[in-house]
Amino acid sequence: MTTFDNREAAFENKFALDEELRFKATARRNKLLGLWAAQQMGKSGQDAEAYARSVVLADFQEAGDDDVLRKVRGDLESAGVGSVSDIDIRSRMDMLMTQAVQEIREGR
Repeated sequence: MTTFDNREAAFENKFALDEELRFKATARRNKLLGLWAAQQMGKSGQDAEAYARSVVLADFQEAGDDDVLRKVRGDLESAGVGSVSDIDIRSRMDMLMTQAVQEIREGR
């Protein structure tokens, strides 16, 4: 193998690891968001965990975060939780993404 081949393989490996981290972090963020929303709706224990799983699964409906946002916003509205705007939910998602990445890097 040439130096160029080694460099190319290293970049490909880094890209794969970055994509894996992004996938895991997004799934963790969605779970944390689901747990937060469940708490807002008065759910706890198994109900909160089940709801968090449903938020993770909602992310597979379409590319991007809009499917998760719609689910959480709709569920909060249906549960009669006070007005929570898209901006509030997106802000929470950003904060939780930072937390999720940190937890994954720490091996939690």
